[in-house]
Amino acid sequence: MKPQNTYWAANIRFLRKRKKLSQEMLAQAVGISRAKLNGLENGVTQNPTLGDLVQFSNYFKISVDTLIRTELAKLSEFKLRQLEAGNEAYVTGRNIRILPVTVDKDNHENLEYVPVKAKMGYKAGYNDPEYIASLPKFSLPNLSRNKTYRIFPSTGESMLPLKPGTDFITEYVENWETLKDTPCVLILQSEGADFVFKYATYQKAQRCFILRSLNEEEYAPYSVPADEVLEIWKYHKHITDELPEKEPSLQQIAHMLKELRAELTRQKKNLH
Repeated sequence: MKPQNTYWAANIRFLRKRKKLSQEMLAQAVGISRAKLNGLENGVTQNPTLGDLVQFSNYFKISVDTLIRTELAKLSEFKLRQLEAGNEAYVTGRNIRILPVTVDKDNHENLEYVPVKAKMGYKAGYNDPEYIASLPKFSLPNLSRNKTYRIFPSTGESMLPLKPGTDFITEYVENWETLKDTPCVLILQSEGADFVFKYATYQKAQRCFILRSLNEEEYAPYSVPADEVLEIWKYHKHITDELPEKEPSLQQIAHMLKELRAELTRQKKNLH
């Protein structure tokens, strides 16, 4: 009996057709006979050898685990391109790719900073170690050594009451399924979008995120497909160079009320 949730045969056939290869061509590329490949694709050979698993994994540049456990035909085109580019994209909300980071002379992770001018480049270089190494690096006390942090700048009115220019210190989120109305910086791959700071909730059944703005009076919640999200970084704290506005004193409030009453009195006299 075919093991449940095992998609090996269907995936091999799907990938071969996706590359427009005949059985003869693929069999020759991975060093097996056409008859053996036919048996693998049609489920006749239910227990492929470790050597076969590795051969196909190396050829398609997709991990053995993904070839066996993920139904590739149901993935989006974007996710398939990510896999074919060598990035093991998330399958159930968990991003299992290797996150590039930099370390200091003591082998402690740096706190990389993404300045505003580097935002557009980040979408293309977020998984490129050379690009990450080019970012400014800092070290701050009281951050856990067991977590990865990064600083992102805020832009746009949807982040109000936090002003543009505020910097967010964030923690890398590996498992997206844990997010429930969690303040996060999300890196989006869709055209015209880059970084957004929202309260994020992952909807597993719909494979999407519900995003809620801090400035809810002006911006209604909306949904984003999980396929459009490249990375998620959970809010840790923020840095701003603006002092909070001073609350008016009771004396100032009393003075304003007195002026308001005087103005109302003048308005009434003008009406007569």
